Amino acid sequence: MSLNITNAQRAEVLTQALPYIQKYNGKILVIKYGGNAMINDELKQYVMEDIVLMHLIGVKVVLVHGGGPEITEMLNKVGKKSEFVNGLRVTDKETAEIALMVLAGKINKGLVGLLEAKGGKAMGISGLDGKLIEAEMKDKALGYVGRITKVNIDPIVDLLEKGYIPVVSTVGCDNEGNVYNINADTAASYIAGALEAESLIAMTDIAGILRDKDDPSSLIPEIDLEDAKRLFDEGIISGGMIPKVECCIEAIERGVKKVFIMDGRIPHSILIETLTDEGAGTMVIKERKK
Repeated sequence: MSLNITNAQRAEVLTQALPYIQKYNGKILVIKYGGNAMINDELKQYVMEDIVLMHLIGVKVVLVHGGGPEITEMLNKVGKKSEFVNGLRVTDKETAEIALMVLAGKINKGLVGLLEAKGGKAMGISGLDGKLIEAEMKDKALGYVGRITKVNIDPIVDLLEKGYIPVVSTVGCDNEGNVYNINADTAASYIAGALEAESLIAMTDIAGILRDKDDPSSLIPEIDLEDAKRLFDEGIISGGMIPKVECCIEAIERGVKKVFIMDGRIPHSILIETLTDEGAGTMVIKERKK
């Protein structure tokens, strides 16, 4: 899509982005990638362009991804029915192996290829590599769904220092070598916390936290931990938004400075959120200035 803008307008846009570029230069930005932005091919291209641009202006970008729909698709192909309990997939040994194959193989390497095609320098790793994500069984009824016990960030730090964009698939392991499927939002919050990231961006299929879930114009642009507790109590944060906001709070409590719950359906939403005044979602911080 080409925009009818003059060179002067282009220069103005770049100048406005300068303070944001300076703020993020050399800092770590973790992006949790999922939802429509991961399924829609056009949106996927925009996300990859945003990540490569951020990388090229000196931001240390870490991409963390899940892939629930693709796991379901593969299970259907092999004639295995998916069963969910409270939104979590019941995962037996075979399902865990298929999740590993889909996440650490097809999806992970596909994203690396896209980033490379856009001019980035990317390296795909899974939570098994270097025991990046150590886990244990969350609930026997769920099988091999993991609760994170430890994050070892050395593999990610090594890749960042060598100038790569680490692309992390969210599977974990225990000391016996069992493989666990890990919730991508949870994994991203733990990884961002361990890296002491400047920001975590959680891409979703909604505008952010809405005061009225049916009214996109009721977006709450900024909350702190105190606000979040009140919004939980008032029932404004409800349903599928509860685990997402809980992961945001987890990240802040683990040392991340800012977390953005962002609408991944908007083209170039990462750039809008990080390099403009406008923003594209809800920002969660530890404490707002009173």
